[in-house]
Amino acid sequence: MAPYESESAGRRKATRYVVPVAVVGVAAATIGLVPALADSGNPDLPKISAQQLIEKIAKSDVQQMSGTVKISTDLGLPSLGGMAGGFTPGAGGSSDGKAGSSADPQSKLTELATGTHTLRIAADGSDRHKLSVLDSAAEYSVIHNGDEVWAYDSASNEAYHAKDAAAAGDRAAKHPKGETPKGVPATPKELADEVLKASGKTTSISVEGTSQVAGRDAYKLLVKPEQAGSTVGGITISVDAKTGVPLKFTLTPAGGGKAVVDAGFTKVDFSKPAASTFDFTPPKGAKVTEGDDLKARDKSHAPKEMPKEMPKDMPKDMPKDMPKDMPKDMPKELRDAQGGGMKDLKVIGEGWTSIAELKLPGGQGLPTGGSASGDVPPEAQKFMDALGDHVTGKFGSGTVFSTRLVNALVTDDGKVYAGAVTKDALVKAANAAQ
Repeated sequence: MAPYESESAGRRKATRYVVPVAVVGVAAATIGLVPALADSGNPDLPKISAQQLIEKIAKSDVQQMSGTVKISTDLGLPSLGGMAGGFTPGAGGSSDGKAGSSADPQSKLTELATGTHTLRIAADGSDRHKLSVLDSAAEYSVIHNGDEVWAYDSASNEAYHAKDAAAAGDRAAKHPKGETPKGVPATPKELADEVLKASGKTTSISVEGTSQVAGRDAYKLLVKPEQAGSTVGGITISVDAKTGVPLKFTLTPAGGGKAVVDAGFTKVDFSKPAASTFDFTPPKGAKVTEGDDLKARDKSHAPKEMPKEMPKDMPKDMPKDMPKDMPKDMPKELRDAQGGGMKDLKVIGEGWTSIAELKLPGGQGLPTGGSASGDVPPEAQKFMDALGDHVTGKFGSGTVFSTRLVNALVTDDGKVYAGAVTKDALVKAANAAQ
């Protein structure tokens, strides 16, 4: 009997190889293909434990591969339209009127945070990679070839170029060949032991049957929170039975419905890609932006030199040593003014229900479009209002900004509580912090 024969017929049907809609249409019209599609799920593979499967992933040494990936992300966010680039540094333009580059990866790849996209990828070792985002009428590609990084947006005919020599040098210096950093598991078994140990009482890790992804047999590793209050229902990783390479990743929310993230290969090939795959020359007439030019533009707003003379009303004699810490008896308002930001970050709880607590600079909540404390663009205010949900408690009042996975409570007195937890969990944490 097959090791997973006890699964229900409904489960077997749900885990069959998912083919694109267009292919399904062709298959329906081609009777000969139907049996092949029907047999494409739940391959009969030898039994394997969760620890053995984690070790298999860790031992995977695949250096060359290429294929097509479909990624769907549904965080429950309102449509960003053209707003995403406007919130990203280097996108669209700058305060001095100089435009950035539409091919800048920092802004372009944020589009993958919503919707469904088709990607084509290729890799040959650690220093040759290519990722292309395919659209119906355009293509965007990022190519890493040795110490060269190129990105090209065919829709705007713009290219972005940067050097990676310094980064490669830093990596080599930090991790000499053959040397394992202290504290890092040295063998796949040690890594598997660490993963399972870290999961502790907060996580369940198991092997839940088999499937086929991109025509390859795979085991399904299921990771589930065992804590109430998490917005994560479970994570399923389909692992290639032969190579140990993860072929598909699915994150489902605790609230049910479609996956928050569903990314997997529809085609995959583990042979060496052609060297020409990683070659790139900007097309004729393309606008090319150098990464160093963008960095220089961002720094152009800083003063080029310090004033030659100090203001006349400054004290003549400055103390030689400034105090490292502010006096304990300093007025609270002044102590609060010097605080704020990530240095005040605290973590409440542990595991899947851990919540980050921090203070906003200035000790007040988010400004609104009509407030005197800040000028919020109408588009940004509309986006915030669409997510916001007013709440009250012992902590006072505030607004919860929600997605299907991550929620954040911003209190009116300038505190933020955020995590992959429910709204009730955030309010409870804020109340307990009083």
